[in-house]
Amino acid sequence: MQHTVIDRVDHAAEDVVSLVLRATTDSLAPWEPGAHIDLTLPNWLTRSYSLCGDPADRDRYRVAVRHDPLSRGGSEYIHHYLRAGRALDVSLPRNHFPLLPAPQYLFLAGGIGITPLLPMLAEAVSADVPATLVYVGRSTSTMPFAEELRSRYGDRVRLVATGQDGRPDLAALAAELSPDALVYCCGPAPMLAAAQAAFPAPRLHTERFRPAARTFAPNTPFDAVCARSGHTVPVAADQSLLDALNRAGHPVPSGCREGVCGSCELTVLSGDPEHRDDIGAPAGRMYACVSRALTPELHLDL
Repeated sequence: MQHTVIDRVDHAAEDVVSLVLRATTDSLAPWEPGAHIDLTLPNWLTRSYSLCGDPADRDRYRVAVRHDPLSRGGSEYIHHYLRAGRALDVSLPRNHFPLLPAPQYLFLAGGIGITPLLPMLAEAVSADVPATLVYVGRSTSTMPFAEELRSRYGDRVRLVATGQDGRPDLAALAAELSPDALVYCCGPAPMLAAAQAAFPAPRLHTERFRPAARTFAPNTPFDAVCARSGHTVPVAADQSLLDALNRAGHPVPSGCREGVCGSCELTVLSGDPEHRDDIGAPAGRMYACVSRALTPELHLDL
């Protein structure tokens, strides 16, 4: 955990604020484009947000938060109650959406999905790699950092206000790319679906706001064996592994509770997890908020 104070709260767009978090003691942990941090809010909630500042700045982090009308308490609290000077604990950065080397990039952003792509575009331009950003929103007033991007990158950035311009032709964009170009897309589900239809899967990297709709077999109970403590925690069919562990006295950090942020990652020592996340858990890991077990027991490094 890192200790920060809110240096600034800025209006970034309609219903979007950006928070600049300043280190209170030592330098902040390093990060790379695509990384997230968890904010531990004063209302006891933990929420995950993409870092959208400068990775070279070890004294400050920047995140941006859209006010969600269906907020579960995170974005609403940030918009209504957080002010400059408030202390906030934040996690170490983690990255499930890294920028891989490529000879050319196309970045596709929808609304607040611009946040992980901002530092990616900056890194590509700094490395003198051809890169284009297509940034889509209802209007430019709803698109955070639109003016910052336009003034800094000029014609590398194409702003698409759908209320005026309609939706971009992704098939035409795909036809213009070199065969080795990589495409990074972050935005709402319809944009991700359109990108998946337009670009070859090996070249497309996506990040979701919400989990994709999928169907799984009915939940069955299983036991979580906490190897370090020797404690066995039963997980009922109507209970998540995360909730069962927390209630049994094995607190696990959590943010989204939907399998998209990765803050509840656990190490699996034996047993077969049933992965239900949208991140793609690496071997030997699982996300406790949504994933379950295919075997009667999971042995966890807890």
